[in-house]
Amino acid sequence: MATPSIPTTSILTSRMPAPSIPTTTPAAPAAAAPPAADPATGEKPEIGRQDRPIAGIHHVTALAGDPQANADFYTGVLGLRLVKKTVNYDDPGTYHLYYGDELGRPGTLLTFFPWPHARRGQLGAGQATVTSFSVPEGSFAYWSERLRRSGTAHDEPRRRGEDEEFLRLLDPDGLELELVAHPGSAAGNPWEGGPVAVEYAIRGFFAVTIVEWNADRTADMLTGTLGFRLEAETGSRFRFGVGAPAAATVAAATAAGAAATAGSPQASSRQASSSPPAARGLGTRLDLLAQPTAGRGRISAGTVHHVAWRVAGDREQQAWHRDLIAGGHHVSPIMDRQYFHSIYFREPGGVLFEIATDPPGMTADESVARLGSDLRLPPWLVPSRTEIEAVLPPLAPRVRPGAAGGAS
Repeated sequence: MATPSIPTTSILTSRMPAPSIPTTTPAAPAAAAPPAADPATGEKPEIGRQDRPIAGIHHVTALAGDPQANADFYTGVLGLRLVKKTVNYDDPGTYHLYYGDELGRPGTLLTFFPWPHARRGQLGAGQATVTSFSVPEGSFAYWSERLRRSGTAHDEPRRRGEDEEFLRLLDPDGLELELVAHPGSAAGNPWEGGPVAVEYAIRGFFAVTIVEWNADRTADMLTGTLGFRLEAETGSRFRFGVGAPAAATVAAATAAGAAATAGSPQASSRQASSSPPAARGLGTRLDLLAQPTAGRGRISAGTVHHVAWRVAGDREQQAWHRDLIAGGHHVSPIMDRQYFHSIYFREPGGVLFEIATDPPGMTADESVARLGSDLRLPPWLVPSRTEIEAVLPPLAPRVRPGAAGGAS
């Protein structure tokens, strides 16, 4: 069976009518997160930016078509665990499916709103265009054979930079994904009960890629507001890192910055610094592609809706909320998403960002053993369960624990 290739234009347009898809900050039907005030004094201590760092990617949310095909691919082919089956709180007739590692930890969660019969989206500027997963070094022979046998469109592995090898593939809706092998990529907690052998399994996120017309404006927000660091530059691709780097990296970055400042009084705060991949956590990278002539992207099936960045808890999130508003950004209220609390805003190029808290997590309403087994609804939708279940399409898990094995 010949391996299908990835078309140059990987997003195809269907004649099916498109559903109504939110293009602005989502509404907030849930109660806001509790305040961070000290219960004894009522005071809300200020938190410095250094004390509330963004630790990396919390989750990525994308749009899909058929929910069964979506679940079959992400659990049966990629070997992620379906850790939560709930609904889109703004459109309860639509599933919200969460895939991740054994526990659905932040840094591993790819989530979907599947709209059956949705037309395909269009990749372009103002979008997150590629979602990259971390896999162990030496695993590409396994993955290439597994993808070939499943009929998944994919390219041959290629190198990027000195220490990264990546394999590009498409999901059933044309969403562009990468598997990336790099030093330190064996860290993580893959789903041991899944169909992919643990020694080859996806560990979590590696990075997201966004495309922009005006890369400078986005880069300024990443470094000047959100605390990212410019770590590498290759042509029109700019690699940013976030999260606390190792001590050696801090020293190297400080030395590089001092040298740059000595050489040029106009040296930018976005001076590139080195960062050992082995010292990095999951999802701590963002690639910014500068494409001034790119067409504008269209959000629909096969595209990313938003990228969520993680913070430790409510106090940290509320501090970000205050700072973003003070900086003139349009920010949503704090929303209770049951498994985390969220705020939403757009970066200058139009990509929808979210800052989400690590707690309470996927086990807030299900045991570890039962994650993803039942349809979970927030309290305000429980009275409508019968009506909601009547309109949701069938979705039957087809991957059973203990199915781990070879490439078939």
